[in-house]
Amino acid sequence: MKKILAFALVVLMAFSLFAAGGQDAAANDDRPTIRLITDATGIDDKSFNAAAWRGILAFYGDTWDNQKSRGVKYDVVTCQTQDRYIPTLKQASDEGYDLICVTGFTFADALGEVAPLYPDQKYMIVDVDWVALPNVMQFTFAEHEGSYLVGVIAALKAKADGIKNPKFGFIGGVPGAVITKFEVGYVQGILSVTPEAEIVDYYANDWGKPELAKAQAKNWYDSGVYAIYSAAGGTGNGTIAQAKEYRSQGRNVWAIGVDSDQYEEGVYTDGESAVLTSMLKKVEASTEYALKSVQDGTYESKVVVLDMKAGGVGYSSRNKALGSDIVGEVEKIKRDVINGKIKLYATYREALAAKAVPAGLGAKDN
Repeated sequence: MKKILAFALVVLMAFSLFAAGGQDAAANDDRPTIRLITDATGIDDKSFNAAAWRGILAFYGDTWDNQKSRGVKYDVVTCQTQDRYIPTLKQASDEGYDLICVTGFTFADALGEVAPLYPDQKYMIVDVDWVALPNVMQFTFAEHEGSYLVGVIAALKAKADGIKNPKFGFIGGVPGAVITKFEVGYVQGILSVTPEAEIVDYYANDWGKPELAKAQAKNWYDSGVYAIYSAAGGTGNGTIAQAKEYRSQGRNVWAIGVDSDQYEEGVYTDGESAVLTSMLKKVEASTEYALKSVQDGTYESKVVVLDMKAGGVGYSSRNKALGSDIVGEVEKIKRDVINGKIKLYATYREALAAKAVPAGLGAKDN
C-alpha cells in the first residue's frame, strides 16, 4: 500500500512540474495575440479570407491542419450580417487582443466608428486606404496588375486553341473601387492580346452565393464565352463548379481563380483542373506583416501597398494546359509590368478615357 501511495505521489509531482512548465512556456510566449473578423463567407471561402488566415497560421508556425495556437494566440469570428460588424469589433476590443484584423472594404465604416473609441487598440484592415486613424494599419494591393496577367493568359490560351472572336466574362461580388481594379486589369490584359475580343460582366452584389455565379456562368458558357474570371469571394466558387461540370463533359471552357491558387477547387478528373490560372492576391502577406510589426514594435498607422514588385500579386502557372510557351510569354510581360514598361489603369474612369477598356461595363470607381 505504501509503495502504491509513493508511486502515486511521484506521478502527481511529475504532472505538477509538467503543468507548471507548460504554464511558464505560455507565459514566456511573447508573440502577440490576434483576432481575425471576417464577413459571412468566413475562412473557408477558399479565397480571400482563407489567405488572411494562412498568414496568421504562418506567423505562429501552424498549418491549416495543425492549428496548435488557435484559441490561445489567435482566433476568428465570422459576422453573418453587416449589422454585426460594430458589436463584434467592440467585443474584440474589450477582450484586449494585441491586434484586431478585419478583411475587406465592407468593414471600413464600422472600423472608422469603433477604432477612435479604443485609441490604445491596434487594428489592421485589408483593401482599404481611407481609414486614416492613428491606430489603424491599412493594406492595399495592385489587383489590376495581377488581373492583367490572368487576362493575358486567358487570351493567349484562346489564341492557342484557335478560338475566333473570343468572348470572356467577369463576375464581381459587390461593386466598388477594389473590385473594379480586378475587372479593368483583366480586360486590359485580354485586349492587349486579342483586341477583337468581346467582354461581358456581371455583379452578384453578394460575396457568399455561389449559385448566382454558377447560373450566370452556365448562361455565358452556353452562349460561347471561353473563360470567366470571378472576383466575388465565395460567390465565385460557383463559376468554378460550372466550369468543372462542363469540362468533365468535354467542353472547352475555363474558370479563372482569385486571391488564392484555386487549382484544386477545379479538379475534375485525373488531376486535370477547370481552373486555368488564378490571380494570386497574397493577403497572407498583410496579416503576417502586421503581426511582425506588433511583435517588433514597428507597428504604425500607415498604408502598405503590396504590388507586383513587392510580391503582393501574381498568377498561378500550375495548370499544365498553359504550356511553357504561354508561361514564358507571361513572365516577360510580368517583368515589363514591374519595370513600368506597360501602362496599366486601376480605375474604370482612367481606363475608359485611355480607351483601354470598352464602355458599358458594370465596374464602379466608388
